[in-house]
Amino acid sequence: MPDSERTPFAAATALPVIDVGPLLRDDPQGLRRVAAELRRACIETGFFYVANHGFDPVLVERLFAASKRFFDQPLEVKRQVEMRGKDLERGYEGIGAQVLDQSTGIDRKESIFVGVEWPADHPLVLARTPHHGPNLWPNLPGWREAVTPYFTAMERLARTLLSGVALSLDLPWDQFDPCLVDHMSSLRLLHYPPHPTADPEREVGCGAHTDWGALTVLAQDDAGGLEIRDASGTWIAATPLPGTFIVNLGDMMARWTNDLYASTPHRVLNRSMRDRYSAAFFFDPAFHTRVECLPTCRSADRPARYPPISSGEHLDAMYRKTYVHAG
Repeated sequence: MPDSERTPFAAATALPVIDVGPLLRDDPQGLRRVAAELRRACIETGFFYVANHGFDPVLVERLFAASKRFFDQPLEVKRQVEMRGKDLERGYEGIGAQVLDQSTGIDRKESIFVGVEWPADHPLVLARTPHHGPNLWPNLPGWREAVTPYFTAMERLARTLLSGVALSLDLPWDQFDPCLVDHMSSLRLLHYPPHPTADPEREVGCGAHTDWGALTVLAQDDAGGLEIRDASGTWIAATPLPGTFIVNLGDMMARWTNDLYASTPHRVLNRSMRDRYSAAFFFDPAFHTRVECLPTCRSADRPARYPPISSGEHLDAMYRKTYVHAG
């Protein structure tokens, strides 16, 4: 679809809510409907809710309980699993560790990263490939047991959603499967202290940014605060909807689709007068994946806009750009 066919989503009352149930079963008619809805949402907003996704709500409840247990600890305890270096995003990072928007300064959030658990003898680890290594697990009874099942289930859901995106691009269901072998996905548990008097021009929980990878699946509590910026520059609240996840596309998907699909800026302002918690699952392809324009997204009238790049090169550049410790 040419850029001229994009419809500004500021006119909509809310982000799209897509029933993705047909992706979980053999339902050809339903698959066509979901693919069409995904295509429209990915072009117009790059953000949408997914409902009827089959994800066990108990896993979400346990994850958020584990997240609160971790962040409730004293700072010196949390720092026992602090992120250690610029090439392996695992462990805790405190308030001010990241700057996603230089115009507003440090992000007023803290988080803990959990990634794919790479064994020490894996070839990618032995080769010292960035972003590959062991997790740093907090010394909290039952914490790992609450987080790991969520990670595993979210990986399955993200694979299914990415296959739906493939269908929406008139590509095979398994189009992205090769790049998901040894994928670099990570789960980021986030805590935003309240800052109800924050000036969005100078102080934010999470600065305006686009995500970097292929696909993000977000679980958020009912505090609100996530905002999406439309093409006119208007900020729209992504209000929490029970039983749904928010899905958005990252910069890699924009490159893959020749900017047909949108990687949309978003930010967090926690004005709720209480703590806000969320969990972002970043579904990122394998480090050596070649990200280049997909065949259904280019033509003589719309040639490829970006040179090929590896997934790892792209992520490395973004970490260096936004992390205080990355240097």
